[in-house]
Amino acid sequence: MDKLKIGIIFGGSSEEHPVSVKSAQEVAKNLDAGRYEPYWIGITQTGVWKLCDSPGPDWENSGTRPVVLSPDRSVHGLLVLEQGRFEAVRLDLVLPLLHGTLGEDGAIQGLLELSGIPYAGCDIQSSALCMDKSLTYTIAKSAGIATPNFWVVAADEKVDAGRLPYPVFVKPARSGSSFGVSKVVGEEDLPGALEAARQYDSKVLIEEAVFGSEIGCAILGDPSAPFAGEVDRVALSHGFFRIHQEDSPETGSENSTFIVPADISEESRRLVQESAKAVYRALGCQGLARVDMFLKDDGQVVLNEVNTLPGMTSYSRYPRMMAAAGLPLSDVIDRLVSMTLQQKKR
Repeated sequence: MDKLKIGIIFGGSSEEHPVSVKSAQEVAKNLDAGRYEPYWIGITQTGVWKLCDSPGPDWENSGTRPVVLSPDRSVHGLLVLEQGRFEAVRLDLVLPLLHGTLGEDGAIQGLLELSGIPYAGCDIQSSALCMDKSLTYTIAKSAGIATPNFWVVAADEKVDAGRLPYPVFVKPARSGSSFGVSKVVGEEDLPGALEAARQYDSKVLIEEAVFGSEIGCAILGDPSAPFAGEVDRVALSHGFFRIHQEDSPETGSENSTFIVPADISEESRRLVQESAKAVYRALGCQGLARVDMFLKDDGQVVLNEVNTLPGMTSYSRYPRMMAAAGLPLSDVIDRLVSMTLQQKKR
């Protein structure tokens, strides 16, 4: 049986470039070499596309060739520059591992749609909805899902700081991880928080703080019958959770640890999983997503955000939650591939 030719795109121009590279390295360790022929497509931080032998530490320099994803559906894959001419490589599917801007917001998904190549994960619409937290909340609220109270601040818009119910969180509306996020406890700190958020996005979100445990749930599969992984809880020692901002995240966060399975009641666990599935369906997600929520002391679950291309590193939450539910990363990859090819046949 011929191996499936999979294009694995990683790196990218967003602030989450280093995390994406580490996700690709972890996927490489868990990819079944007997079933798949991987084509590692690395995008540098300046936006240069390179076909490389592996996503190893020196991937940008070691044996790379210029490559582009052809938008011509008759090519259905890559155009690799070889000795002054392009060689076409037909791909069976693409596994995007681009986190944050231009990878998680529908941009790469749009290019793949033009190319006619099946790809794992959320489509253009759900990617864009989940990347913009204000749209995520608007859609979720219309589906009866609890969200924080929030206010959207446009570029150069003035905010009446005295009318906000402190503490609040100020964050870029369309950015990944915790980049540009600030906790504001008084109006004197609001201007600085807005400025920090606007370094990543002209559209800013102000959220009323929700008091409760930070909970996550990994989801995999078709929205009609999604599989929920184990629930985790973020245990904070101080401050607020800043994923991927540490200098060496492999050694653990400076202020948080992950408890998997979460140390919550079975009733709360089921509620979190069902709430995560409801969010997944309401936003039109498919393939995979990590749904982050708050579990309040009164038992209510409140949506925090949805990550449509969650990290796959050795320290990332999504693979940990799936592994705790009995699905190691190799099985997650296999299911994603099978699901993607099944959708192509519909």
